[in-house]
Amino acid sequence: MGASVRQIQVTFDCASPERVARFWCEVLGYVAPPPPEGFASWDDFNRTLPLEQRDSWFACSDPSGAGPRLYFQRVPEGKVVKNRLHLDVRVGTGLVGEERLAALEAECARLIPLGAVRVRLLPADEVNESCLVMQDVEGNEFCLA
Repeated sequence: MGASVRQIQVTFDCASPERVARFWCEVLGYVAPPPPEGFASWDDFNRTLPLEQRDSWFACSDPSGAGPRLYFQRVPEGKVVKNRLHLDVRVGTGLVGEERLAALEAECARLIPLGAVRVRLLPADEVNESCLVMQDVEGNEFCLA
């Protein structure tokens, strides 16, 4: 008998962990944790770390506890190819046709001012409903589905 999964964390490699984390907080309604005890802000905490560790990670979580924790870690290399894994932000669940497209477009319009980039619409076919391929503030692909 296998072990049961207790929690899932999704980890993003990125150049600017806090910037990317704060983008995803806005997209998903997630929250950043308070700074560690004894610090008024994350900036205060970061100033106590050795230079190479400053701003090297950030995390956020679903305030309801239902979704996975998101962890963002700084890596030296930039993104060069398509993601092998991406998030689907499900804003059109249960909707079809024009109603679904309208929901996807409305969410796209909300995310673009936050730094998201619209890549392309994948129209509905015999198997799948329409979805919008997007990129976050560092070019990581995700879908509005």
